[in-house]
Amino acid sequence: MIEHFAIHNSGPIKEAKGKNLGKLNVIIGTNGCGKTWLLKSLYCVMRAQEEFGRGQDNREFHDVLSDKLYWTFQSQPLGDLVKRGKGNRLEVSATMSDQSSLSFSFGQDTSKLVRPSMNTLPVREDNSVFLPPKEVLSLWNVILRSSLQNREFGYDATYSDLILALQNQPQRGRNYDSFSKSRKQLEDMFQGKVVFEDQQWVYKQKNSKFSIHSTAEGIKKIAILDTLLGNRFLTPGSVIFIDEPESALHPTAIIKLLDILHMLTEQGMQIFMATHSYYVIKKLLLIARKHELPLPCFIADEDGLWHQSCLLRDGLPDTEIINESIRLFEQEFEGIS
Repeated sequence: MIEHFAIHNSGPIKEAKGKNLGKLNVIIGTNGCGKTWLLKSLYCVMRAQEEFGRGQDNREFHDVLSDKLYWTFQSQPLGDLVKRGKGNRLEVSATMSDQSSLSFSFGQDTSKLVRPSMNTLPVREDNSVFLPPKEVLSLWNVILRSSLQNREFGYDATYSDLILALQNQPQRGRNYDSFSKSRKQLEDMFQGKVVFEDQQWVYKQKNSKFSIHSTAEGIKKIAILDTLLGNRFLTPGSVIFIDEPESALHPTAIIKLLDILHMLTEQGMQIFMATHSYYVIKKLLLIARKHELPLPCFIADEDGLWHQSCLLRDGLPDTEIINESIRLFEQEFEGIS
């Protein structure tokens, strides 16, 4: 679990710091402020730790980290990721709940190799995953061919990593209680399940079977989380990064999904989500109050500086996402009166 992080001069981010992070964390902001960038930065930290030393992979840690940054941000050279400005250096540091840490930095002249200035991270067996706004099931073969076979930019590492994770075979036997309960609720939401058979994804509903290409976007998005719980890629120590959980989902489904995500954190998972949805923020506030969770909230200003607040302590943040919703309500009220 990530306990603290600090990011400086990285793309649109001038400075972002997070401390005393929770099991649930939310990142809020307008388009282009760096929400996805922040999620991907933390994802690179986690996946580099998880991929290092696995199986027969004998790469040094700095090679694993460099490759993950390169294929996640798809920047050649990596120095282009550094925020413009004379002498600027991109700096990232993260401290875990066991107090192990990773720090690295590089300048605008960096080609690809990034060497950590500090790395005390232990070998990690749990898996983290990045869930993008768009579903990936209908494009799984295109993503694999482009990313892993042709080694082309287009679909970044968050997509190819997810496709590989989804292809793990379902595991038999008793699952964690909260995982089984979560899967039941997820499958009830779309009244069926999505499975991989005969080298293709299909949607099964009772005795009927449908092509994944004719299946609703929202169903496919929910099915991805269901699959990762069923094949045990996700475990209680996993960290999930979700970009726009509200994408392609009905408001009722969003509310149910957030309840399920909270249930997963009670099993031990940590979740970071980026959103610009009033529904998501409001529901997270209600979850924080109901369970007395000091839910960290991060908001960017127009200068690229990120500020941390707490939904439980501070309530709804002062952001245009909230303010615009209030203005619409006031306009409706004024019209009625």
